[in-house]
Amino acid sequence: MAQPVWQDPVPLSLDTAPVPEYGSGSLADLLPTLVAGQEVPGFTAAIPELTPADRNCVFLIDGLGWEQIIAHPDEAPFLHSLLPTSRGGTGRPLTAGFPSTTATSLASVGTGLPPGEHGLPGYTARNPETGELMNQLRWRPWTAPKVWQPYPTVFQLADAAGVHTAQVSAPTFEQTPLTKVALSGGSFLGRLSGEDRMDVAAQRLAAGDRSLVYTYYSEVDGKGHRFGTDSDAWRGQLMYVDGLARRLAEQLPPRSALYITADHGMIDIPFDEQSRIDFDEDWELRAGVALLGGEGRARHVYAVPGAEADVLTVWREVLGEQFWVASRDEAIAAGWFGPTIDERVYGRIGDVVAAAHDDVIITASVNEPHESAMAGVHGSLTPVEQLVPLLEVRS
Repeated sequence: MAQPVWQDPVPLSLDTAPVPEYGSGSLADLLPTLVAGQEVPGFTAAIPELTPADRNCVFLIDGLGWEQIIAHPDEAPFLHSLLPTSRGGTGRPLTAGFPSTTATSLASVGTGLPPGEHGLPGYTARNPETGELMNQLRWRPWTAPKVWQPYPTVFQLADAAGVHTAQVSAPTFEQTPLTKVALSGGSFLGRLSGEDRMDVAAQRLAAGDRSLVYTYYSEVDGKGHRFGTDSDAWRGQLMYVDGLARRLAEQLPPRSALYITADHGMIDIPFDEQSRIDFDEDWELRAGVALLGGEGRARHVYAVPGAEADVLTVWREVLGEQFWVASRDEAIAAGWFGPTIDERVYGRIGDVVAAAHDDVIITASVNEPHESAMAGVHGSLTPVEQLVPLLEVRS
């Protein structure tokens, strides 16, 4: 009887990784398209399916991806009913960009630039100037915001061009560095309750002949991280935000377009050793690694100088069937971070970049205990994380 022939695992080909639709259908293309329709100088309509409006409102629901809306028609009847309107009536989603995570996506939305240009390429990334990991959501350790992200926001440019511009969000976000580098420009109006945010957003939309208003809700993402998207707590938040979206839509002033979108989707990962690979307990993955950045499904791996090739080889051998594992230059060439990479951003990207394909994450139980305990996660290039809605209501 013939003996089976042992074959080495074959790593996933990088050609099979979905690349975000930078330049035609990503989150970075949304505001440039809207303000181009409002005749703000220097912008062109990158998403051709959208029709200009004098008054534009963007409602961003943190963590509510395209596939989550499709899967929950009972909890989100209003949002679900709008699916055919997505992306200018094509019924198609946008892509978040890579990694599909809040800091990166909000920077893409607000600046109109992909991650390779705005320079927030993940949840945490190495600062080449200091060698430290920089948490780009919590802005720790402190880094001069305008040095880290020097480009003006679309809101600032629209405000300078005479568009009535406002952000309506939780008061705690007003002074955060992420808000300053990604979402500043015009007026910031802090409101605690979701209902107040919807009402104020509608009022600010009506306050100008040309208006650009942004409003935001975070707790769908919060409940997803803590309990998972298969939990009653998450479903309750989805029902609540569905009502908020309806409330805002019913108050739109004339000549308005409301766009409901998200910064990423979310996937639940089982709490078992096969699904959660602990970097801090894995000597093979740790070998030659100076810093582990990013997050569980989108890792930036910074090697000890001289060990870059060895780290890439080991990570491909250990994880290559479950993750797309690329060198920095391979990830850049594949377009994961956008068509161009600013020089100041190049060293922020990992020597090795690992993006999850399967339902698995790389945790760090010692150095990232909070993140490692999350039930729902995101960050990679898979459709459940990457695809976000662009639901539309017009008046």
